[in-house]
Amino acid sequence: MSGEETDVKEEKNEETTEKREEPKETVEAEKREKEEEEDIVEERIYTIPLSRAWIGPRKKRAPRAIRLLRSFILRHMKIDEDSLRISNEVNEHVWSRGIQKPPRKIRVRATKDSEGIVTVRLAEGE
Repeated sequence: MSGEETDVKEEKNEETTEKREEPKETVEAEKREKEEEEDIVEERIYTIPLSRAWIGPRKKRAPRAIRLLRSFILRHMKIDEDSLRISNEVNEHVWSRGIQKPPRKIRVRATKDSEGIVTVRLAEGE
């Protein structure tokens, strides 16, 4: 190989290293900071009983648990359905053991911002 070819390869390597994405940890930390920057008007921590989801067919328990969670938050935070956001981590926690075995209860943190939008996240330590 000539010296020119190695120079070209080195330049390509430098370009590809610049385009690499940041590690997931830093991206998630930035998202959390943005969420915390929003004006939080109200914040509450709830333990929501999901045991009623176990009444009925096995194949409908996890969807029913999500509906129970949604109705609980709507009732206790006094909002309408359009202003409720359930985070992906809460959904994954409910579905973690599949459709047949949702958790009996879940501990969540509900935060209402200045626009009246309520975001439901897992409480810390879950």
